[in-house]
Amino acid sequence: MMTQAAFDLTGQVAVVTGAGRGIGEGIAKVLAAAGASVAVAARRTDEIERVADEIRAEGGAAVAVTTDVTDRNALENLADRAVAEFGSLSIWVNNAGGSPHRMPLGELSREGWDDCVDLNITAIWEATNVAAARMDQGAVLNISSITSHVATPGSGHYAAAKAATNSLTKTFSRELAPNIRVNCICPGAVPTEIMMNALGITEDAFEGIAARIPMKRMGTPKDLGLAALFLVAPASAWVTGQIVNISGGQ
Repeated sequence: MMTQAAFDLTGQVAVVTGAGRGIGEGIAKVLAAAGASVAVAARRTDEIERVADEIRAEGGAAVAVTTDVTDRNALENLADRAVAEFGSLSIWVNNAGGSPHRMPLGELSREGWDDCVDLNITAIWEATNVAAARMDQGAVLNISSITSHVATPGSGHYAAAKAATNSLTKTFSRELAPNIRVNCICPGAVPTEIMMNALGITEDAFEGIAARIPMKRMGTPKDLGLAALFLVAPASAWVTGQIVNISGGQ
């Protein structure tokens, strides 16, 4: 296989959740630039319409589908829209996630815990099943976090949910093999709203964070998009069940 063909997604149809901004937007745009037709999904319609418009302006194919990933019917609709618009489904990126709560576990309400579990664990289980039911061959990519590997005071619920995402990745990769590959990316410090909420920081902290990263900079949505491209492209045809840190060496 020639190197260029190994990263060519022409003819592939991708769904990216949480794609209205940040990492999801970066992934959607990179996959579209590689030739995939992309269903751009999130709850905020104006944001996903902007991303879809920008993809089309660059010559790509995209459709915006307003989606609450905690609603099974909405996930079914998202998958069906992708198939109806583009004829098939071969890539699904579970990027939507996060938590607005920042507090010690002993102070977190049951409602806050349940909301975090619904968005960061249950939605990935549901979405992966929805995607797999419509794929003959394909790739699922989950977006976790490096917080899944460490103690994260103030965001222990979010870190635990992301650790569960890693576990789901490994089990789904066995259960869906050999036709569907399932991998996971753990982003490091990328200046998104989700990261700032999870860690309780503002832009004033960015310089100090970058100084502690071996690569001496924070990540960008494009950094994550390029890693995602590898894990859903033919280049990684023998890669499944992997949890990959994309974190500048953190």
